Amino acid sequence: KCQNIDQKILLDNTFSHAFWLTVAFAFISSILINVLAFAIALALTKGFKGTNAFRTVFFMPNLIGGIVLGYIWQTLLNGLLSKWGQPLLALSAKNGFIGMLILLCWQQIGYMIIYVAGLNNVSPDLIEAAQIDGATSRQILFKIKIPMIMPSVTICTFLTLTNGFKMFDQNLSLTGGDPAKQSQLLALNIYDTFYARSGPQWKGIGQAKAVVFFILVVAIALIQLKATSSKEVQQ
Repeated sequence: KCQNIDQKILLDNTFSHAFWLTVAFAFISSILINVLAFAIALALTKGFKGTNAFRTVFFMPNLIGGIVLGYIWQTLLNGLLSKWGQPLLALSAKNGFIGMLILLCWQQIGYMIIYVAGLNNVSPDLIEAAQIDGATSRQILFKIKIPMIMPSVTICTFLTLTNGFKMFDQNLSLTGGDPAKQSQLLALNIYDTFYARSGPQWKGIGQAKAVVFFILVVAIALIQLKATSSKEVQQ
């Protein structure tokens, strides 16, 4: 009986694939979301008319459930890609991976309101003094604004990174792990192991995966918090 359990564990090679796919997805999505959110926040703090309406529109996707978003974007992406004969889950998991990136970026781009709050708190006196000293817009951005909003960067990076690792409902509704479980992220892989397979031994394997998943998320979150917090400017 123990040999049968060991054989099933060895045959379950989906975990390592889901592990590295989740790591790649979390880091890529975190970078994209934060860069786009910061760029939008910069634009919205330029004094344009209607900025409050734009903030509301950009944050609204955060209020929509992940399951609903997954089905909506599945319909949109399949309709678009079918024109090129490449539906969302055709041949490989590449389309599904890109689709999940687009979905999560669209949903969480609303974190730009945190960057807006940080940028609005940057003292105009610092910017004025830099301009008097002849600093360019690029120098003001990288030498003053970004260092001064590092608390916002810490919060947004923490949220986007952990959300990328924990993503489940969007993965379930958008791709379902297809084709052949190649687009499964860790949370969906654990769910599939625990509930979609018969036999008590799979419950134990699912719990073991969940423990590894928990340790991974906590470790990376703590490293990220320490790394970004150390760069915060003491005011």
